[in-house]
Amino acid sequence: MVLILATTCAVGVGNIYFPQAISPLVAAGLRESPDAAALVVTATQIGYTAGIFLLVPLGDRIPHCPFLVTLLTLTGIGLLAAGCAPALPPLVAASALIGLTTVAAQVVAPLAAGLVAADRRGAVMGTLLSGSIGGMLLARTFSGTLGEWLGWRAPYLVAAVLVLLLATVLARTLPVTTPPSRQPYPALLAESLRLLRTEPDLRRSCFYQATSFAGFSAVWTCLALLLTGPAYDLGAQAVGMLALVGAATMLCTPFAGRLVDRKGSDPVNLVCMLGALVSAAVLAEGARGGAPGLAALVLGTLLLDVAMQSGMVANQARVFALRPDARSRLNTAYMTCAYLGGSGGSWAGLRVYGRAGWRGVCALVAILAALALVRHFVALYGRRPRSAETAQ
Repeated sequence: MVLILATTCAVGVGNIYFPQAISPLVAAGLRESPDAAALVVTATQIGYTAGIFLLVPLGDRIPHCPFLVTLLTLTGIGLLAAGCAPALPPLVAASALIGLTTVAAQVVAPLAAGLVAADRRGAVMGTLLSGSIGGMLLARTFSGTLGEWLGWRAPYLVAAVLVLLLATVLARTLPVTTPPSRQPYPALLAESLRLLRTEPDLRRSCFYQATSFAGFSAVWTCLALLLTGPAYDLGAQAVGMLALVGAATMLCTPFAGRLVDRKGSDPVNLVCMLGALVSAAVLAEGARGGAPGLAALVLGTLLLDVAMQSGMVANQARVFALRPDARSRLNTAYMTCAYLGGSGGSWAGLRVYGRAGWRGVCALVAILAALALVRHFVALYGRRPRSAETAQ
């Protein structure tokens, strides 16, 4: 069952990321500018953020099997529409629908968290995240390679077939679950906002992931422009191949989960924030072009991927420990903030890239990591005076 759930995470997350590798092909195929074609990526992420907020809370209200099957079926329809889109506006609209409904991974995570003991939750979250990372990496490689061979429409159509097949498998294999809440839909949405207001550990986990994911999205949204531009003059397939370097992250996240189970979330978060700062410095050397620049991009994206995904494990473990009866609603608040950060990072990255180039994007990553570090130190040292007063 863990393997099936990890596969569901892989397919759901892959639908968000594979458009990144084929953005230049979309621009050429529809005769649009690269900046305009990048709206496909942004629309998918904005749709995903809306889906997390609007649909994931229903995981506390609807049995998981019919809910997941319905979501995947709607995603498959959106992918088919995108693959047949005659122009950019319909493609952007279909991308928003894909993002809205491909939230299966965020439904699976609270489900799995409730099936294991607290001292194994981090390890299980790490395993599911490995599936998500695998989907993210393979999706970029798959779409870049397939797009070069058969055009930008092929990845959408093949992804539609895969999603619909997975919906059939889940309909036959998922166990029956009892929803923990009977609240009406408006109350579920309001509860997510209330939890964000009343749970300080939820708020800081949201801030950590929003800043981390913003930097990550800025890099990967602009990376296709850098690699296909004059500094490297490579094809869309190169973006997918570079993404494969992050496969090491699949090994790191289960390890990060075990560290969270033993040491807690805060030390893992600290290491991840420092890793993001180092990655920004390394990635900046990618502006040089040639073999040295490509080596810097390989190492920098690997560091950034590991930092972002390991931080996700730490943050989710902290969040799911807060209210066992409201994990979907907690995850809604957390992931909505994370993907708002990711959408904002994509938007800001494109504009910084247009004005300051690749080094400007790397400076943005460093600033975001520094903000997270400041917030982390405030949280850690802000507790100590209160503890001292209590002891006195």
